[in-house]
Amino acid sequence: MLAIVGEDAVHRVEGLPGESAPVGLSLALGRLRALGVTGLRVALPAPGHPLGLSGPPEFNARALEAEEAVICHGGALGLVPEVYEAGPEGDVHVEVVWHCLPVREAPPADVPSLGEAERELAEALREATEVLTRLDVAGSGPVAEAAIDAYRARAERGREVLAPGYPGRAVRVLELAQRVGVLISVAYDNGHGGAVSASEMAARAEVLRPVERTARRAQVAAYNSVVEERERGMR
Repeated sequence: MLAIVGEDAVHRVEGLPGESAPVGLSLALGRLRALGVTGLRVALPAPGHPLGLSGPPEFNARALEAEEAVICHGGALGLVPEVYEAGPEGDVHVEVVWHCLPVREAPPADVPSLGEAERELAEALREATEVLTRLDVAGSGPVAEAAIDAYRARAERGREVLAPGYPGRAVRVLELAQRVGVLISVAYDNGHGGAVSASEMAARAEVLRPVERTARRAQVAAYNSVVEERERGMR
């Protein structure tokens, strides 16, 4: 529960079947289990890439706007977060309302297996690093390595990457996907490096887009691996 809530002040679930008003997260999870939900899948969609979604269009549209959602396995329901912030700088109160909506029971869009995700991610990272280095782009050298080292140090001091019970490969895939995410952020946030022409900047963006897509696919594969393994075992 603490991993879900994080540092947010309040999480509530709205539109849950059998409830006329928003309820707290603990009650909502219990209610979902009573409704037959046996697991939760993560979706990380982006414009043009409905990653992890299965429809209907109304749910997909809200999930795309939020760029994240949770799909209930075994319950034909999905949850989309909406974040509210209030208060002065330094004392901001955060409340998250999860909107519960019907979803289509179908395979999620574009989610690879862990093995596929690991291979694709390693290849994408290698190719992107080679091209960014050739273009002399910020994010491909010492600055990127320093940022990644700082990320690693924060991760080691903090939480587990995944909860106990996940396969070891899922942990490896998620760690690599997060490392790639840091690399992408550094490449975007640290200016244009040596890429001073419009064509070179466009080339950098062209390289980063598929890598970013591959990293998001890998994250979803890692987060959803427990549910996927359980589903395969029931067949």
